[in-house]
Amino acid sequence: MLWDLIVAVIVGFIVGLIARALMPGNQSMGFFATALLGMAGSVLASYGGGALGLYPAGSPMGWGASIIGALIALFIYNQIAKKQ
Repeated sequence: MLWDLIVAVIVGFIVGLIARALMPGNQSMGFFATALLGMAGSVLASYGGGALGLYPAGSPMGWGASIIGALIALFIYNQIAKKQ
């Protein structure tokens, strides 16, 4: 249980870093915000891709979909932060 949480945070951080690197502009986020961004993208991609039947669980396509999901989450975050 604890190991799964640690792995989710590390994978989320890596996915969040990749998404932040691909998104133009300056995203000033710390470690935890970046990890949460990546985990949100992974959840978005997992449920979206699984619901649509695009790829099986655990496939390498899941990484790409997680990054795309994190980019979408980062775009939404930037739009909300810009309005405030």
